[in-house]
Amino acid sequence: MPVPRLSAVSGRILIVDDDERECAALAAILADSHFETQIAGDGSEALERLATFDADVIVADLIMPRMDGFELLRQLNERGDLTPAIALTGFGSMDKALSAVRDLKAFWYLEKPVDPGAFKTLLERAVAYKKSLQKTEELKRDLVLRGALGDMVGSSPAMQRIFAVIRQVAPTSAPVLIRGESGTGKELVAREIHKYSRRGDGPFVAINAAALPETLIESELFGHEKGAFTGAMERSAGCFEQAHGGTLFLDEIGEMPQSTQPKLLRVLEDLKVRRLGGKHEIAVDARVLAATSQDLEAHLREELYYRLSVFQIVVPPLREHKEDIPLIADVMLLNINKKHGTRVTGLDDRVLDVLQRYDWPGNVRELRNVLERAAIMAGNGMVGLKDMPSPALGATPGPYARQASGIDTPVMPLPGQQLATLEEAYILLTLDHVDGNRKRAAEMLGISLRTLQNRIAGIRGEGKSVGS
Repeated sequence: MPVPRLSAVSGRILIVDDDERECAALAAILADSHFETQIAGDGSEALERLATFDADVIVADLIMPRMDGFELLRQLNERGDLTPAIALTGFGSMDKALSAVRDLKAFWYLEKPVDPGAFKTLLERAVAYKKSLQKTEELKRDLVLRGALGDMVGSSPAMQRIFAVIRQVAPTSAPVLIRGESGTGKELVAREIHKYSRRGDGPFVAINAAALPETLIESELFGHEKGAFTGAMERSAGCFEQAHGGTLFLDEIGEMPQSTQPKLLRVLEDLKVRRLGGKHEIAVDARVLAATSQDLEAHLREELYYRLSVFQIVVPPLREHKEDIPLIADVMLLNINKKHGTRVTGLDDRVLDVLQRYDWPGNVRELRNVLERAAIMAGNGMVGLKDMPSPALGATPGPYARQASGIDTPVMPLPGQQLATLEEAYILLTLDHVDGNRKRAAEMLGISLRTLQNRIAGIRGEGKSVGS
């Protein structure tokens, strides 16, 4: 994945090679740069140096006496040292270099004799990667001190109230009804209740009543015997049996058919299930958590509603606790980096402004989708406006408003909004509208193609700034 060229990058470089002339040559390449260098003659000396020299990058020859580069990388991995290492290899030793990258997690490799330009560029990238790792570790430590409960984060009063209820109800066996709009994270709440309960080591089984046809939901819940119905080719345990000793999460419980509700109520009261086509009841021990985005009183039998809602947790829509967006985004970006191998370090202040002005009809789920797309577009470094999908740039209410129909409209200004920000957003919206056709966008904007290209270069930080 391409990484932008960095300027005036500074960092500490440890060069490890038993050839003194090679070490001197590499140090000379960096003499006029912002890098601070130290030299070690082999892996053992490198480990001694690292005790007092906090290197950002290790440049190590793979073939050395005493301790070679392979053993050095192995020991660093065992210690959990995440310092990126660049492996140096001689001509014809490509397999060894690739082995170091693949098996020992070296950052990359260079063949001797080293090309000065490639060496500096690779060092810049490795230093940037080390700094992103440090930021990640700092964030993890910070989350311990800020609003967090397991995988849930939020320092707002609304989220803190949810954390308090989870801590209170998790150790009990009481049923919990979790309410909230679609995409607010109701299943995540259920998983945290399970995690902090005495059943935390048991199974967590989730079933979505809205995703199952009425003819199959009873089989999914209670199981069936072979031949119980057409297509039942073998015995199958239902969700209650699968969740024995753990937690069963019934999502969108309001979609459960009226005919199934009395059977579910009986299982909750007797703690026994009978598979479809079965003759005997089976004892089950599963705590039931339910969730809904509907007005349950109109969809559930009264006795079942009261049985499921001994405790209630209401998860607020994201628009009601936007102050949590920076913290939620930090955690999401950590997970996105792991999932896609991106190296995004954070969000530009203008992006945060956009995120906090948008009303998020899809709630946290929509935020995750937007950030995932933006992180992939950015690849590394800070996510900027250029990486954001147009629906978020069309935030409402705010300076990037769209009509409900989804048709792009002129950017709606607010008092005090910077003209450059409005211009950037409008250019990006227009480009999105014409699928990136710059000539067509220039015609729509009433400017020359060259002027548009200058504006785009400014947005991307490639040259002139927007509005110049």
